[in-house]
Amino acid sequence: MAHLLGATALHLEYPTKVVFDDVSIGVDEGDRIGIVGRNGDGKSSLLAMLAGRREPDAGKVTARGGIRIGVLDQADTLDDQDTVGHAVVGDVAEHEWAGDARVRDVIAGLLGDLGWEAALATLSGGQRRRVALARLLTGDHDILALDEPTNHLDVEAITWLAGHLKRRWAPNAGALLVVTHDRWFLDEVCTATWEVHDRVVEPFEGGYAAYILQRVERDRQAAAIEQRRQNLARKELAWLRRGAPARTSKPRFRIDAANALIADVPEIRDKTELQSLAVSRLGKDVVDLLDVSVAFGDRPVLRDVEWRLAPGERTGILGVNGAGKSTLLGLIAGTVQPTGGRVKRGKTVKVATLTQRLDELEDHLDEPVRTVVGRLRTTYTFGAGSKATELTPGQLLERLGFSSAQLSTPVKDLSGGQQRRLQLLLILLDQPNCLILDEPTNDLDTDMLAALEDLLDSWPGTLIVVSHDRYFLERVTDQQYAILDTHLRHLPGGVDEYLRLRERERTAPRESHGDGTRRDDSGTPASALSGADLRAAQKELAAAERRIEKLTAQADAARAALAEHDQSDYVGLGRKMQEIGELDAEVAALEERWFELTELVG
Repeated sequence: MAHLLGATALHLEYPTKVVFDDVSIGVDEGDRIGIVGRNGDGKSSLLAMLAGRREPDAGKVTARGGIRIGVLDQADTLDDQDTVGHAVVGDVAEHEWAGDARVRDVIAGLLGDLGWEAALATLSGGQRRRVALARLLTGDHDILALDEPTNHLDVEAITWLAGHLKRRWAPNAGALLVVTHDRWFLDEVCTATWEVHDRVVEPFEGGYAAYILQRVERDRQAAAIEQRRQNLARKELAWLRRGAPARTSKPRFRIDAANALIADVPEIRDKTELQSLAVSRLGKDVVDLLDVSVAFGDRPVLRDVEWRLAPGERTGILGVNGAGKSTLLGLIAGTVQPTGGRVKRGKTVKVATLTQRLDELEDHLDEPVRTVVGRLRTTYTFGAGSKATELTPGQLLERLGFSSAQLSTPVKDLSGGQQRRLQLLLILLDQPNCLILDEPTNDLDTDMLAALEDLLDSWPGTLIVVSHDRYFLERVTDQQYAILDTHLRHLPGGVDEYLRLRERERTAPRESHGDGTRRDDSGTPASALSGADLRAAQKELAAAERRIEKLTAQADAARAALAEHDQSDYVGLGRKMQEIGELDAEVAALEERWFELTELVG
């Protein structure tokens, strides 16, 4: 493969910190490189130097003659007075850009819901990010350098962007450099990973999953200098190997080595134990939404929502911006009242919400972190039974990445990610038993995301998560729901099922009528069935969902019983394993039927 870009002996420093020292790296045609590392270690600075946006203090960057480099900055550089169309294609005549298949694909993928003549000043942060991406991607570049491209994008836009970058060039053409904390995106797009740490850039083969394995091996061979990071990485690898969707087909690493590494790593979460503890803290009733509807004026936001939250339930909520996710969270938290139906709350329920704002810190901005933490509980217990661990607030801060020196820093001088972690700490130490996380991954790097996931693994209570970070959502929740056309819908197929349903909505626009029937543009019912057949299919669909949930719970309980069974009783173990296999087979058959029914019902 031809060489495109290289850096030799790069050195970069600030008055109080050396960021890079004697770094030499190269980019070849066909490279798809993800850049990871802790916040503040120099990922964006590295990208800027390679793209020619920043000069190193020493060393040099060289590029092959005629190379075209396209850059997406983190900062919003769009002109408020500009329009969507002009920002993307400039003064190019319509017949020229409309005749370009790539331009049409980018516009359809990122800007389909935006007015072409809309002023940029009227757009939200997420919409402006899509415009900036579209402007870059419509250009013809040999190298794309993207700094946090998934910021402010929803799950659908992130999925589209990943697909576009995978098919943008032939396999051995073009090059991609991307800084992102979105681990699903890294695994989906990248074939190599650079870790920025301790003034160096360390290369690894493969995407995020392969990088995690190689980092574990590196840490073991180096006598685990950073023991905490090693344990988190091994735990995350265990989740990746045991069932994270579509993680292990692409990375080139030894499966046997991965299995050996995780052989003594327990399951990520002890669901049975956590649920038992959750019941003891919450009782059997948490929050029930009973035929709930919410409307703002004449606009319905949620309709006919029936949802009974269980003790220890871990649920992710999906939906486009404006679908009603925040309204749903407000119903659970008690900050939004229904306009129809009712909300029933358990007597012992204590709900806490990690919002996208930093409300909990407003009264402490001028105080050092040590002072804020000193007013809190002296200890906090994670886990249950023999696995229970008592941590002081200081130990919790260390677990969330704070150094002892940062304890003297005023809250207002902390970075966005540090403030976010302190906000979570204040909420956890208040001992809620129902926790709502609204976009909790903002401003966190991949190591801090792993630390947060580790913390939540041992948190016993009901957890509701809204996040555009697909990896995080799949990692910390056990099931997903979506808000589609004002209704809450269970997703046995997870995020992939949500994307399929959204694609069907886009390709078959439908209009909602006063009688509750959804029709396509011709006015005929959107479902392939009608009348008695439709009702029968809907009934079977609901029954299948209930049966899937019941069988899944039985299979989880059977696995827990298997772990406790006398390991010398081979006959008994065989019977239990056969029982688990039969349950799993029935679930698989029901899920296949569920997919068939969703296609019929619409």
